[in-house]
Amino acid sequence: MKHDVAWRRGIAAGVLTTLVAWGLYSGFRPQPVDVDLGVVDRGPLRVTVEQEGRTRVVDRYVITAPVAGYARRITLDVGDAVAGGATVALLEPRRAEVLDVRSQTEAEQRVAAAQDNLRAVAEREKAALAAAELARKNLQRVRELRSAGHVTVDAEDRARADAERADAELRSAQFAVRTTRHELEAARAVLRFAGAGGSSEPIELKSPVAGRVLGIPRKSEGPVETGQALLEVGDPGDLEVEVDVLSADAVRIAPGTPVIFERWGREQVLTGVVRRVEPVGFTKVSALGVEEQRVWVIVDFTSPPELWQRLGDGYRVEASFILWQRDDVLQVPASSLFRAGSGWAAFVFEDGRAVRRELEIGHKSGLAAEVLAGVGEGEQVIVHPDDRLHDGVQVVTR
Repeated sequence: MKHDVAWRRGIAAGVLTTLVAWGLYSGFRPQPVDVDLGVVDRGPLRVTVEQEGRTRVVDRYVITAPVAGYARRITLDVGDAVAGGATVALLEPRRAEVLDVRSQTEAEQRVAAAQDNLRAVAEREKAALAAAELARKNLQRVRELRSAGHVTVDAEDRARADAERADAELRSAQFAVRTTRHELEAARAVLRFAGAGGSSEPIELKSPVAGRVLGIPRKSEGPVETGQALLEVGDPGDLEVEVDVLSADAVRIAPGTPVIFERWGREQVLTGVVRRVEPVGFTKVSALGVEEQRVWVIVDFTSPPELWQRLGDGYRVEASFILWQRDDVLQVPASSLFRAGSGWAAFVFEDGRAVRRELEIGHKSGLAAEVLAGVGEGEQVIVHPDDRLHDGVQVVTR
């Protein structure tokens, strides 16, 4: 009897010892790390700089008071269409100022300066016309060479961008000629008033271009000073986009860089091309209170006007500057990469374990990176690796 009790106690003690030992082993043995996996595959890759921008009328003209006087109430409203040469405001000059000898001399000098300015802008128009014609001929030659297979698609895209930029500069030069000619007519009108010793007839201020009213700084009647802005006109059908980017990004953007516009109010994506990167930066305080050096980049639309005709002056758009893109690139999720000295590395999933690999990385976007060496297509990598991972550790997928 006593022998049976001792035997049972021994068995119980053995079982208890086994359970404790198993519990200790299970608690202290290395546990597999839960991980998420991504796949190395081939596909299109695009490197971009993304910023918000706003549209603006390419050429706008501010109609000002040529002399001090009394402006009558402006009957136009913002958005109204105006024809070139149409009267948009009436101004009654001050008689005392009109009869003043000094004012007459200033009017004569203003006419002479306007004539010189008109000759200068006319020469710039000729230069812009010659540049536009040369760019169109070059584009035609490149297209012929492209159809014969002698040049690349990139060369044709650059030639097209050069032609579009030259056309835009020609339009601006032509606008400058029209507005300068209008300024000359306004200066001559003031001189006629001064030479006539005043007049009861008001001065008619006319629009130099056909377009729409973009702004009315002074709508109500009342006294105005020389040079005071009364009306702003322009063609909202001729838009460009201004985007302020970080100076570190601006050095990677050049004239001719393609741009796409998304989330501008419609599902359709618009395209554009950089016309100018301004050479002067400015300081801007970000939403977080950090001072940043920014640079204005001016972009022209290349999409057909009927696609973006609903946009107006000052509308918000989201611009993506395409710095580099390829259609067939071996790529890895950017979230799988981590620094390894001066290079990059990733953990590859092999037979239930994490294997550390050093990679040679090319271009990077926000979500993916080009792989030049280190992994092959179809391999699985661990995304968002943490400090629990090391070479050879056992892992399980979530």
